[in-house]
Amino acid sequence: MIGSLAFFSQFPLLRFNKPTLSRGMGPGGWHVVRPWLLPAGVVALAALWILTLGQRVLINPDEGRYATLALAMMESGDWVTPRLNGFLYFEKPPLQYWGGALAYEVFGVSELTARLWPGLAGLVTVVLVGWTGWRLWGSRTGVHAAAIAAGTTWIVANSHFLSLDAGLTAALTLVLCAVLRAEQPGIERRLARRWMVVAWAGIGLAILSKGLVGLVIPGTVLVLVSLSGRDWRLWTRMAWLPGLAALALITVPWFVLMAQRHADFTHFFFIHEHFERYLTESHRRAGGWWYFVPLLLAGFLPWTGSLPWLLREPTFQVQRDGSALRWLRIWIVFVFVFFSLSGSKLPSYILPVFPALALLLARRIESLQEGRWLCWQWWVPLLGWLSVGILSFLLEGRLEQPTPPAMAEQLGAGLRLAVGVYLIGAAVAWVGLRRQRFTTALVSLAMAQMLAVLMLMSAYEVWAQYRSLGRLVMAPVVQQVLRPETRVYAVRAYDQTLPFYLRRPVVLVEYVSEFEFGQKQEPSRWVPTLEAFLTRWQAETSALAYMEPKTLELLKRRGVPLRVLHEDALRVLVSRS
Repeated sequence: MIGSLAFFSQFPLLRFNKPTLSRGMGPGGWHVVRPWLLPAGVVALAALWILTLGQRVLINPDEGRYATLALAMMESGDWVTPRLNGFLYFEKPPLQYWGGALAYEVFGVSELTARLWPGLAGLVTVVLVGWTGWRLWGSRTGVHAAAIAAGTTWIVANSHFLSLDAGLTAALTLVLCAVLRAEQPGIERRLARRWMVVAWAGIGLAILSKGLVGLVIPGTVLVLVSLSGRDWRLWTRMAWLPGLAALALITVPWFVLMAQRHADFTHFFFIHEHFERYLTESHRRAGGWWYFVPLLLAGFLPWTGSLPWLLREPTFQVQRDGSALRWLRIWIVFVFVFFSLSGSKLPSYILPVFPALALLLARRIESLQEGRWLCWQWWVPLLGWLSVGILSFLLEGRLEQPTPPAMAEQLGAGLRLAVGVYLIGAAVAWVGLRRQRFTTALVSLAMAQMLAVLMLMSAYEVWAQYRSLGRLVMAPVVQQVLRPETRVYAVRAYDQTLPFYLRRPVVLVEYVSEFEFGQKQEPSRWVPTLEAFLTRWQAETSALAYMEPKTLELLKRRGVPLRVLHEDALRVLVSRS
């Protein structure tokens, strides 16, 4: 937040002296109108961005998984070895777990602190994009770039969802922005060298965020940029010695400690979780070559209509910007293609594309007739949001069972509220556009999209609450029997949010999934068969068990002693006494 204030406080309020649509209007077209309003607006925006992180319950599986990993690290005091529900968990590096555990330590355990790391990472990404646009092309372009990034759907959504990709994107954006600054024409050699070291440090943070992808993306882009521009001297400007030292200082200690503590770590982490995940479909997350195309189109809203304009840059910009535009275009294409070729795909994987798109678009605007461009941008998302509004009236009776009809009604009302928020912001943007205040209109459209996306995510809370284990665990009938010594079992079913809301690990029964590696390492931590569980259950004096309805019916037929605390169409919670 402090960084965002430092960046935005350098600009006056966004307004033009003269109503004009001329190309490439520079910062001289602005004048100061209550300059305190912009920093105040940024503070309000950052506060809204952060406070909305805690409005929703955690969602299974990703949010529950990463919240539980950070919670285990904080409670155990072991900040080296990640554990998920008590089991060794070597699939990902620890940077996000460290951030989550630190947030718990400082601010307490909650949904907000669980999502604080990706939330801050999203803000950092927006600030980096805005700062880079300002340093490369002027303050006006910087404001445009920051607004475009802050209003981009996929950046907003993934910054308010607990996964690893927001942190990875912030680190990779740091790499990209530092390289663009170091390669800026006319920069002092010593300063360029320092920015290259910052880029190396960003690679280290990216590796600690999600593994070798943090090295593969910038490394391959470097090769492609040097080949496309035939700039072999680029390799001599990489600050190899201090850069590699910074990279090693950030990454090597954790990897060495893990290899010393756990003999199987190196093979599992590098071979199974990197090469096998990318080259095979062993993780059962396959998708066609087109998988990320609709995600790119929807994720770049409200700026999707600009994608055709980004395919070609005007000659005057190419000559003036040096290699910056080449870096951005190659970065965008390579990241998209790289993840499209992967045998394992998830929607958030292409998130690193969007900060580069925001920078490229902010620069591209200068060569366009701004009013005509923004008018097109205004209509494309408007049609999308009107479609959402129409869909909201069609939800009742169409959601998958066993969702209650009342839930569909409430979800539809929430969607219509999000549409209304966007329409109000779009109306403000239209007024600015009609008055030929381009920057005001662009910022208004960006903020309208951001607020509407946050409202859309809040609307989902109605549905998520129905499926949430948080509500189930906090029910009075459960709290009455849940004591510190109570053992909790997950029988043939498991929800990643269960340990987080219980604030303790659960004993898995006949459930493997991603715990296979940890169960082989520590077989005493789980119960592999239902028969073994029944033996333990009979001996318990205080215990709870989470299961699906079909498992409950099986136990009832076998005469197992239990008391049903909660039962619905999705899950059951029973006690021993």
